Amino acid sequence: MKRLLAALLFTLQGASATADAPSADAFFALSLANLEQRLVPLASFRGKPLVVNFWARWCAPCRKEIPDLARLHARYKDRGVFVIGIAVEEVKEHEKVRDFARAYEMSYTSLIGGIEQSIELMRSLGNSKAGLPFTVVIDSDGQVRSSKLGAMSAAEMEAAVGSLLRTAD
Repeated sequence: MKRLLAALLFTLQGASATADAPSADAFFALSLANLEQRLVPLASFRGKPLVVNFWARWCAPCRKEIPDLARLHARYKDRGVFVIGIAVEEVKEHEKVRDFARAYEMSYTSLIGGIEQSIELMRSLGNSKAGLPFTVVIDSDGQVRSSKLGAMSAAEMEAAVGSLLRTAD
């Protein structure tokens, strides 16, 4: 029952968000460093269903949802869903971010956005408060389907992916 209510709530949030949803163009226009300091053009993810999560090492709610994001990635990667974590950290801290990602077994794509650039990107995606964690769901057409400021439950993550897969079918 709890999963059903979370799915319904997430679907309703997504439905209201899509009418005047922010554009994902700013997301696809950037290139961000991965944990090995190589630039990754976000345009390379265009055409794919995405769950994009902004996080930071010091953010307790971020730490709490990382295992659920890793499970989500493991469950849906073979169906073409990409989970992307964007660390709201300075790029010069890449070693600390890389060590954190390894310690938390972040098996999904992990990028470092820099603080100012990440905040600007979050705002362009609808997070006017620039709070963390922040998750954006982008469908394979490049449309922002929904977003959430604050930690997502596993049920909300499942509902988000469910909406992405229904859109792709």
